[in-house]
Amino acid sequence: MATRVKELWADRSNQMHYFKWLLSYSKPYAGRIILKMLMELGVTGMSLTMVAYSKRIIDSATTGNKFVGFLIVYVCLMIAMLFVENILGLINTVLNEKYSFGIRLQVYNKIIRSNWTTVEKYHTGDLMTRLTSDAGNVADGIINTIPQVIRLVIELVVVFFMLFSYSPMLACLGLCVAPVAGIASWWLGKKITKLQVKVQESEAKYRSFLQESLANLLIVKSFRNENYASERLTELRENRFHWVFKKTKMSMASSVAMSLAFQIGYITAFAYGALLIYRGEITYGTMTVFLTLVNRVQAPVMGLAQKVPLIVMILASAGRIIELQNIEMEPVSENTLESREIGVKIDDLSFGYTDETIIEDASVDIKPGEFMAIVGESGIGKTTLVRIMMSFLDKYSGRITYYDDKGNTENNNAGMRDYISYVPQGNTLFSGTIRENIRMGKVDATEEEMLEALKLSAGYDFVMSLPKGLDTVIGERGFGLSEGQAQRISIARAFIRKAPFLILDEATSALDEGTEQQVITGLMNLTPRPTCVIITHRKSILKYCDRQLLIDKKVQCVDLRGER
Repeated sequence: MATRVKELWADRSNQMHYFKWLLSYSKPYAGRIILKMLMELGVTGMSLTMVAYSKRIIDSATTGNKFVGFLIVYVCLMIAMLFVENILGLINTVLNEKYSFGIRLQVYNKIIRSNWTTVEKYHTGDLMTRLTSDAGNVADGIINTIPQVIRLVIELVVVFFMLFSYSPMLACLGLCVAPVAGIASWWLGKKITKLQVKVQESEAKYRSFLQESLANLLIVKSFRNENYASERLTELRENRFHWVFKKTKMSMASSVAMSLAFQIGYITAFAYGALLIYRGEITYGTMTVFLTLVNRVQAPVMGLAQKVPLIVMILASAGRIIELQNIEMEPVSENTLESREIGVKIDDLSFGYTDETIIEDASVDIKPGEFMAIVGESGIGKTTLVRIMMSFLDKYSGRITYYDDKGNTENNNAGMRDYISYVPQGNTLFSGTIRENIRMGKVDATEEEMLEALKLSAGYDFVMSLPKGLDTVIGERGFGLSEGQAQRISIARAFIRKAPFLILDEATSALDEGTEQQVITGLMNLTPRPTCVIITHRKSILKYCDRQLLIDKKVQCVDLRGER
């Protein structure tokens, strides 16, 4: 126990940080949590009152006195207690759901507004575990565990003095196991902390593989790896089960030991009460009160002992969530650009994911309204350059400045995405309707704007031929559509934004030549005309561009206007 106290004291700054974090999240729910706790104390009060009335009923019946009135009060208390307990169950469910969602929503908002590169270091399965399992642990701890600890402490004090008024010796006997339970709880808490982290880590790996194998089911099936995937999932499940079982076994062993100690205390109280009846020093009703209160004084001690590991679990889960909250936020400045015509100037840009430089000393000025093609071999840094321009990557040297034709400038930051519309590589559609996917580009888009965007992206005909048109439901990553159809929906999503700066990253790679020509025509017909950066391997695109940015060892800019 002394070691555990030293550890907690050494880590007091983190513990205080966790406490403040939990407190800040609990403030909006404080009133309802206190109300719930008061109702639980009311139930405890009613149950203790029933104990006192049970003594009166038995003693009255034994002596031949009337006990009907006492019995009526007893029954009324029992009905009232059942009613309050059911209301508490309902309140607990609603409060737990709202509180846990509150944590998830705030942490989710933090993740989607944080630095992209930092978030990408976490596996999606691990993030999901923190947002579900860890958030659930914290919510259950604040809504149930902490209030129960407070209630158990109050119940212990009240029951102890009730029992003390009948028999000081029994009251002290009932509490004699408290030091043992306390030491066992601290020791168990220390072990549970490590095991809980292992459980959560194994859960994250289990979920991560499950998610990835389902998301890449086509790859699993293409290489006939169904057996391997199943065996791997079983292996991860066995690892998770190992830690869950180990944690549960330790908790059960401790619970059995403490229960045995409490049963010994109960048997001792029973024998002592029987002796007092034999001597004629107490009534049968008092004997009933003895046995009930001995149980009631031991139950809070045992309950408190069992809550200590849960509190440790709360802190462990809180630490995992707080780690996400400490992710660096993206710098976002207020928009100062006013014009619909926006350009970007890149000066002496160098960047590398590791010590090896991918882009070195790149300088280019993409002027407002200009169509710029970015070409180069695969993996040379074309998409990386776009990600830097969109402030997804910020650990670079050099300077990137956006400007308008009125002379206003703004250094590169996440706020510049307000001016940018983007079509990334690959299939980036969400499950849901085509309408919902297009509205990701402009959430308040009208029907007419969506149809116009589809026409410009050469997607109108195939969408209107579907049975439900815009309301056709597609699966995850555009399941139900061809790659070319999915690509045209992504382009429509970008077009509907009508941003002054448009970035297309291999946006027409899945389209045939005729459809590509329709998309390019739609792009040229966008009003107002945006500044456009197009990453492409297709030479057919170059004839529509003003300049070509070739990325090789060096970044070279070639004027294409004189070639046409």
